[in-house]
Amino acid sequence: MPEVPEVEALREFLDGQLVGKEIVRALPLTVNVLKTYDPPLSALEGTTVTEVGRRGKYLDIVTRRGDGAPLHLAIHLARAGWLRWRDSFPAAPPRPGKGPLAARFVLADGTGFDLTEQGTTKRLAVHLVRDTAEVPGIATLGPEPLDPAFDRAAFVRLLAGERRQIKGALRDQRLIAGIGNAYSDEILHVAKMSPFKQVRNLSEEEITVLYDAMTSTLTDAVERSRGIAAGRLKAEKKSGLRVHGRAGEACPVCGDTIRSVSFSDSSLQYCPTCQTGGKPLADRRLSRLLK
Repeated sequence: MPEVPEVEALREFLDGQLVGKEIVRALPLTVNVLKTYDPPLSALEGTTVTEVGRRGKYLDIVTRRGDGAPLHLAIHLARAGWLRWRDSFPAAPPRPGKGPLAARFVLADGTGFDLTEQGTTKRLAVHLVRDTAEVPGIATLGPEPLDPAFDRAAFVRLLAGERRQIKGALRDQRLIAGIGNAYSDEILHVAKMSPFKQVRNLSEEEITVLYDAMTSTLTDAVERSRGIAAGRLKAEKKSGLRVHGRAGEACPVCGDTIRSVSFSDSSLQYCPTCQTGGKPLADRRLSRLLK
């Protein structure tokens, strides 16, 4: 799933491609992609893009018609969704419900973008609203981890009273916006902490280490992604990951074998030497199968 670095790179890319241009066609092409109905998606047609923002994992494309009130096209790509920029489109209109194509947005100059989603589980979400606070997933987001105002003191206040494991806390969008499965693994590897460590057991020094690992990991990933075309961002993300998705490979820090713990719908990766004192973590799904 795209996280803060990839969505921020997409935001920068789209800001350069969309701002000042008119949307002439907005087509939802699958039943489930559009999550709002007032205003209709067709209300975008004839509006001009004035800004492209981001909140957590959401893109926020802002448009206006003359001096009218803004509309916000909020897009969440979910796990299997993606945005594909197009310099031109076929003359024939797309057929709804065919293949991975979920929505199409065409500009007056003939360029635009498609939203696509692979697989049978459809979670890609498009909202057209007058205020992003109308989008439930945005309204409940926690602070942005790279916001200059989100300093160590703010991080400490956020963790106060937390009784979860660090991995789950980092992934909770209501706590911190935009960090998902991949970058939580990367942050914990840099911090040399077990994903199962309890937040309430963190010392003051460990909180500082975790905060520094979070900011450095995300900042480095944003810089790596900056300027890369939309079609190459997924490959760039994978190439920059040190442990996530690399089970069975050698840890780039110590050389130990990276291990994995599987859950019902996801998995985490970690280095035993760097993060758990050399002890492998129990794979709970495998343990249940062996009982």
